[in-house]
Amino acid sequence: MAEDVITVARNKKAYHDYFVLETYEAGIELFGTEIKSIRAGRVNLKDSYCSVDKGEMFALGMHISPYEMGNRFNRDPMRKKRLLLHKREIMKLFGEVQQQGLSIIPLEVYIKSGRAKLLIGLCKGKKLYDKRATEAKKAAQRTMEREFKERY
Repeated sequence: MAEDVITVARNKKAYHDYFVLETYEAGIELFGTEIKSIRAGRVNLKDSYCSVDKGEMFALGMHISPYEMGNRFNRDPMRKKRLLLHKREIMKLFGEVQQQGLSIIPLEVYIKSGRAKLLIGLCKGKKLYDKRATEAKKAAQRTMEREFKERY
């Protein structure tokens, strides 16, 4: 039986600004009104990143809009959210970030089997010429597809 996966938000800017080397799936520690907002699709990952603090990983800059019906139970939309990963994974990621100067960036939020999950990526920053090369490659691909479509 296939698991139902509903994508809620994607961080398109991350794929533009970084090379994604590895990806990991992490659970997110949320409160009731936050999960309701996520299910409604009111989450933004644009300038978010992850950091390790005292052996725990947190997502910072991840904006979850307040739930309309939440009144006093709503939390700060920009609070740091604890990510649920195995200790081995956290230590491995922390080591890679410290030694190689990589970043841990949230790539996608989705609902899997009724639970909110965050796809995080171990990323290396792109230089300006890398971004230009990627754009040129995409433009060439679109041109080829357009030509192929016209001919056949």
